[in-house]
Amino acid sequence: MQIRRRPPSVAVNVLELQYQIKTPENEPRNILEKIVWFKETEVEQMREKLPLLQLRKQLAGCKPPLNFVEALQQGQTQPALIAEVKKASPSKGVLRQDFNPVAIAQAYEAAGASCLSVLTDAEFFQGSFDYLQQIRAAVNLPLLCKEFIIYPYQIYLARVRGADAVLLIAAILSDQDLTYFLKIVKSVGMTALVEVHTAEELKRVMQIDGVELIGINNRDLETFTVNLDVTCNVLAAYGASFQDRNILVVSESGLQTCADIARVGQAGATAVLIGESLVKDADESAMISEKERMQAKISALFP
Repeated sequence: MQIRRRPPSVAVNVLELQYQIKTPENEPRNILEKIVWFKETEVEQMREKLPLLQLRKQLAGCKPPLNFVEALQQGQTQPALIAEVKKASPSKGVLRQDFNPVAIAQAYEAAGASCLSVLTDAEFFQGSFDYLQQIRAAVNLPLLCKEFIIYPYQIYLARVRGADAVLLIAAILSDQDLTYFLKIVKSVGMTALVEVHTAEELKRVMQIDGVELIGINNRDLETFTVNLDVTCNVLAAYGASFQDRNILVVSESGLQTCADIARVGQAGATAVLIGESLVKDADESAMISEKERMQAKISALFP
């Protein structure tokens, strides 16, 4: 799967007015490409409000990041749980109407999650870097910034707002960018979760130095269908290589039941990243606390 960057616009003058011409080449082909193209404009606007040089100066005031990998290795559950604070998605819409990111994060921590993932994309997932900062002040678990990173600026912003790890998606980054971004991530003391969706992407990633944590996304980002065979097949083919290089594996997407989790765990996944099945609430009228609700859900998934 190749995700293009936004091509230059084609404009024509008609009666002294300028119009943009829409062609298949300058329209996004799928949702991931649409997100990436939007990010290019979004990051430009961020830089205008807070230039990169000023952002990097803020790093000096940050506390040292927590060890994301160590937390997974010492997880209370098997496989370890990365619980995701997620309000919405492009495919499912709003998952939780009474969304309180801090309360959800605290409930995850109390229920035994090893790490947390926080959606920071506002346009497509209704997330926020403010959520990341608020959650950092409220919990003691390592935090993954779940962002569509295409520029170093986003890595530094994640660190300043309290992230201990960031997501790097192989489908939207070249080998050169992945190599460079991994060096930046390491330079600020964070961990990179490098996400792949196909065996071809994994082959690319395995040739890059510095990878210590790989996420296998079971979701086809063109059709949004989910198949746990993706994790199982990749681990069957590359599990020995992961062990030789001390690479931990996180299975992502489509994990709804304890049987799903057991299946990818038996295949060799060190951790699972779960958001939707935890966040969405089938009985929002139940008079129980967020912590009680989350404890029940996680106990059912990890009996």
